[in-house]
Amino acid sequence: MQWDERVGRRLKLRDLHILLAVVQAGSMAKASTRLAISQPAVSKAIAEMEHTLGVPLLDRSPKGVEPTSYGRALMKRSVAAFDELRQGVREIEFLSDPTTGELRLGSSEPLAAGLVTAIITRMAKRYPRITFDVVQGDTDTLLRDLDDRKVELVVARMVAPAIGEHMSTEILYHDEFVVVADIQNPLTRRRRIELADLANEPWVLLPHDTIVGSSQVEAFRASGLDPPRATVRTLSLSMRNSLVATGHFLTMLPTTLLKFSTMHSRFKALPIKLQTTRRPAGIITLKDRALSPVAQLFIGCTREFVKPLTQVK
Repeated sequence: MQWDERVGRRLKLRDLHILLAVVQAGSMAKASTRLAISQPAVSKAIAEMEHTLGVPLLDRSPKGVEPTSYGRALMKRSVAAFDELRQGVREIEFLSDPTTGELRLGSSEPLAAGLVTAIITRMAKRYPRITFDVVQGDTDTLLRDLDDRKVELVVARMVAPAIGEHMSTEILYHDEFVVVADIQNPLTRRRRIELADLANEPWVLLPHDTIVGSSQVEAFRASGLDPPRATVRTLSLSMRNSLVATGHFLTMLPTTLLKFSTMHSRFKALPIKLQTTRRPAGIITLKDRALSPVAQLFIGCTREFVKPLTQVK
């Protein structure tokens, strides 16, 4: 296939945009409405691309359309191409005005509430016109968003097997969980306490079938204990915080969340060493994706901010 003659001069960004819209909408009729162009214009654009490439891009049926393997391959590269163009426009905007920009990032909830909040607060003071769009979720979901270029970088604990070879990882520090109670809880006044002493206390824990939840279970078993019966199991950090703040419940939280989040100033870590919960936390990006200037600023600020933590053994 001659690139200049058969593809370079014939395949247009507008046509690729139409293909993406058709697949997302599931039909040419819905895509034409979404794009505010006629359905014949949509059909013509798809047909011309298929003629240019010499392969079918869509499987058509009365129920709608789905991409063929050829269509999926083209879509994957199209998403990357549009993303690079978007990054280029953002870089031009940043070069013309270094005080402005936008960063879309993903973060797990504890890191978003602690480290990421602290970094954004610092950057917002230095660059008040930068906008941050933060997506929260579990690490697996965030990495899929990174692959789909819905976020530019992910800040999370590096425990998911979904981190692929096409991704770059930078470990910022190693974090571990601690047992936490509100300062009203009588347990916070005890100088010596063992994990076994807490077996019958009311706990708020993550579901056991989550990655972090299973590591909390391992912490009990590493101490020769069965995990306690959790009074409440929830993924919600805000619910865990609210329950612990009553002074009645215990939970486990990352040490850095207590350090960085002002919302947890009433919480106190009990003097218990948990085994097997130490994990790296860091930044994950795509190797073949050029980072925007704002993303580079964020990473640089994060490195500076966590420097003291790297001294912790």
